[in-house]
Amino acid sequence: MKLSFPLRLIFFVTLFGFSRLGISQESSLLEIKSADLLMGAKGFERLLGNVEMKHQNSLISCDSAYFFREQNRAQLFGTVTIRDEIDPITTTSAYAEYDGTTKVAKLRNRVVFTNESIKLFTEHLDYNRETNVASYFNGGKMVDSVNVLTSELGRYEINVEKISFQQQVVLVNPDYTLKTDDLIYLTIPKTAQTPGLTNIVSKEGYLLDAQKGIYYDTQKKQFKFFDGIVDTEKSRVKADELFYDEPAAYYEGKKDLRIFNKERKLEVFGDVGTYWEKKKYSQVYGNALVRKYFQQDTLLMTADTLISLDNDQDSANYLLAFHQVKMVKSDLSGKADSLLYTFSDSSIHLFNDPILWNRSSQISADSMVFYIKNETLDRVFMKNKSFAIMSDTLLNFNQMKGRKMTGYFKEGQLSRLIIEGNGESLYYALEGDTLTQGINRILSATIALSFEDGYIKKSNFGIKPDGKFTPVQDIDEKISRLEGFRWREEEKPDRKEIDAWRKVVEIDFGLKNLFNEPEIELNMPSQKELDRALKGKLIPKG
Repeated sequence: MKLSFPLRLIFFVTLFGFSRLGISQESSLLEIKSADLLMGAKGFERLLGNVEMKHQNSLISCDSAYFFREQNRAQLFGTVTIRDEIDPITTTSAYAEYDGTTKVAKLRNRVVFTNESIKLFTEHLDYNRETNVASYFNGGKMVDSVNVLTSELGRYEINVEKISFQQQVVLVNPDYTLKTDDLIYLTIPKTAQTPGLTNIVSKEGYLLDAQKGIYYDTQKKQFKFFDGIVDTEKSRVKADELFYDEPAAYYEGKKDLRIFNKERKLEVFGDVGTYWEKKKYSQVYGNALVRKYFQQDTLLMTADTLISLDNDQDSANYLLAFHQVKMVKSDLSGKADSLLYTFSDSSIHLFNDPILWNRSSQISADSMVFYIKNETLDRVFMKNKSFAIMSDTLLNFNQMKGRKMTGYFKEGQLSRLIIEGNGESLYYALEGDTLTQGINRILSATIALSFEDGYIKKSNFGIKPDGKFTPVQDIDEKISRLEGFRWREEEKPDRKEIDAWRKVVEIDFGLKNLFNEPEIELNMPSQKELDRALKGKLIPKG
């Protein structure tokens, strides 16, 4: 039959249109590749035995299937496998529903999702091939070469190699176990990030907790904790922002850093700092504070900067504090420009205008060393321009000075003082506790004084001492003061001043920890139970 030009044009356009429509439909339609038996039924086709289907670049196989051709979807039964010909993604399950139009596969029962080294195990998985997103919603387990991760909800965004886990998240690594309720895991760099409460226990039993989440590189084993604590056998480190390199045992802390040495009962606070756990070396800056804990008392010390070394392999372990050093304890207060505390002999060295107050005593020198024994001040050594002042009950100032002084304390109070080199002493002679008789002033190369309740009870002097007594009626300002006398009570630091320097908020050890939560095992519903429940909701009761 010969067609006229208008008819040929109409036929060509119509054919071309249908051809394009056919190509478009064919590209999105499910195809039957093979089956042992094909049975027709009203509204669907039944495929039995070694079923193979294809949809775009996905190959589908199963034991049997219902194929709803008009709806472009299939129900797949028994050993279901969906394999991508381009991407290395394979899913297996006991049952699945596949929609060729939406490109969504709903897999149920014994689901395994595999993407190279990543394997995801669950009972209920929805896989959208259009967006390349797989989601499970009733418990799942992800396994790769390093980690095993379980949660109630999960979302795997394959294109960006991102897996989001929610509710009862547990990440198990050869070196630790992590628990949280919200975690994002990037599969390529193998990093984990959480926005909220996260608790970790390492294989050594170390506790790593963060109230505001963490960032963790599982390959480098580097942590970032936010409002976090790392608690080990020998130390506890806390900061608002805490970086921890596990292989190097190295910490960096920012904003309210605190490091507690459990063996020394010594805790250090500051704005920022670093800590090397293996060397037990730390540096802390910014309104630094030290708390040295005794059984019944605590020594508090402030400084601009703290440096500490407490290595078992090093005999010269120390704590160094410098600039604006102040100390407070129940039986003493002190200040200096810098301080060195040596752990080996529990000696505290003060430099650059150091001064100590002990009850009614004030001692100062160019430098001094004092020792605490049985939680109280035991003895003190002063060198160059040494000066000791003691106030009696009548507010008189007994004074001693010399090149070197050694003071000994009994029950926390000065009981004996030895002066060596250019010794001078000035002390008030009292009648009882209420009447001043005069002043004894003695110069000697060496002087030894004994005290009881702040009063001089015994004095010994070197060869040819030079002494003078001045009766009370002849005492004036010049006679009552040794050269260099300065009563500096107004400089004496107290607990209020320490708290103003850095007010410590104590750690709340009662905060929620997911490892203390009871383990709950959820029973997964079967497909029949799901169908029954769904049917009951869809069919109205008569």
